[in-house]
Order: sequence, then structure tokens, then C-alpha cells
Amino acid sequence: MVRIFADTSTLYNTAQARRAGFTVSPLSVTISGQTYREFDDIEPEAFTALIRQGHLPTSSQPAIGEVAALYEQYPEDEILNITMADGLSGTYASAVAAAELCSAPERITVLNSRTLCGPHRYLVENAVRLASKGLTLPAIVRRTEELMRTAKSFLIPADFAYLRRGGRLSPLVSYVGQAARLTPLIPPTEDGRQLTLAGIRRSFLQAVEQTAKAFTAQGIGEGWRIYITHADAQHLADQAAKRLGRVFPAAVVEILPLSPVFITQGGPGCVAIEAIRS
Repeated sequence: MVRIFADTSTLYNTAQARRAGFTVSPLSVTISGQTYREFDDIEPEAFTALIRQGHLPTSSQPAIGEVAALYEQYPEDEILNITMADGLSGTYASAVAAAELCSAPERITVLNSRTLCGPHRYLVENAVRLASKGLTLPAIVRRTEELMRTAKSFLIPADFAYLRRGGRLSPLVSYVGQAARLTPLIPPTEDGRQLTLAGIRRSFLQAVEQTAKAFTAQGIGEGWRIYITHADAQHLADQAAKRLGRVFPAAVVEILPLSPVFITQGGPGCVAIEAIRS
């Protein structure tokens, strides 16, 4: 049997993941002297409220020992752990290190998704479907890697200070982020390890328009999923969904709240727009 593992970049808590047929390792956030497992111990709304009170958060990947313990719950099964992008988090490295602690590490495959949030969520959901159909581990990995190559992501931050503190920015983005009254459009680099710059606009809706143009150039339409994730910015997410729904009527558009870890990185008010072939 092939079991699918992931982390909370998928925007699932542990109970939701269990019902969906996979195992999730929660990332953690620390704020106001308290550490929480995201989604399980604190929801995005409560977390954002603490930030707005003036508290600065930090985040951390799942503990290696905890991930190893989860692996060992299934000693007879093959495991595929699909992690969020390596470089944007240490989650991939932790998952690999945890596998090496297990009694039979050869049965555990850790796959760097090179993406996060919406596309990561879909990769895991699809892997669960493939496993339930009885596909072998190599077949699931092969199909997952094919889908990974179609993932597109753009972040529209509201406060550049959070991204600078997170240290995931390319030098160009760090420089542009100093400019006032501009809205950068920020995708990951091709290897998924840093954030770079796709363009600068003077408003959120202009950034959405640029995203729509990029998606159109990439052939996004029928057979694709578009995810709009947000940090306490439902009104902006709704505006983006309305516009993208008109441009891509054949695609599935879904709005989801960002997790506390990504709010830590992007700050309250940030919105991510992502797509993946389904």
C-alpha cells in the first residue's frame, strides 16, 4: 500500500487530511511568546488578529522526530511525502532527515513539490486518488512530477517588511520592495527556492490583470485549477476570483485562506494567485 504524506502548506489541518486520505505534518508559528501548530492550534483569523495587535510572528518546519514517528506508524507501507518547495522552507530537508531515522528508509520517498499552497494541495489530492486506484509508487511519483511542472504561482504582498524578514527574496525584489505605493507581482524562481519579480503595478487589480495575461500566455483554461489564497483579505480574493473567472470561464477557481506560516512570510493582506493543470 502507498500512503501519502504532506505538510500544512496544503492548507489542510491534521483531521481534514485524515478524512481526505493522507497524513499531514503541521508547520508551527510562534507569536506573543506562544508556539502553535498551524490550523490545529490556531486558525488564520485568530493568528492575524494577534499580528494586528502588534506581535511579530516567526515560523518553523515540522520537527524531524515527529515526522519520523508518523512514518513509523506505517512500517509495512510505502510512503510518498510531498513537501512544500525546498528553499522557501526547511520542510523538505526535515522530511528527508526523518526518513533516514526510520528502520526502513528505502520505503520512504520524499518529493520536493517546488510549489506551495493551492498547487501543492492539488498535487497531494491527486496522489491520494492515484494511490486509492492501486497505482505503484513510481507511477504516482511520475504523474506528480508531470503535474508539478505545470504549476504557476504569483504573490501580491501588502507589506514588504514580512517578506524581507523571511529572507526568501532575490536581491532585485528586495530593492523594488523599498519603493512606496507600488504593488509587486512575485513568483518563485524556476527551482522554487526564492521569490523573484514578474512586474510592478500601481494597484492590486492591475496586478491581477498582469497575472491573467501571464496565465493566458501559458495556455491556462479548460482542465486547469486556479487557486486564490489570502491573508485576511477576502474582499481582494473575491475581486481576483471575479476577474479571473471571467477571463478563464472553463477553469475551476477556488478561494482559500492562507495558513499562519504563509501569513508570517507574506503578511496580513497578501494574496497569492496560483494555477495547476488538473
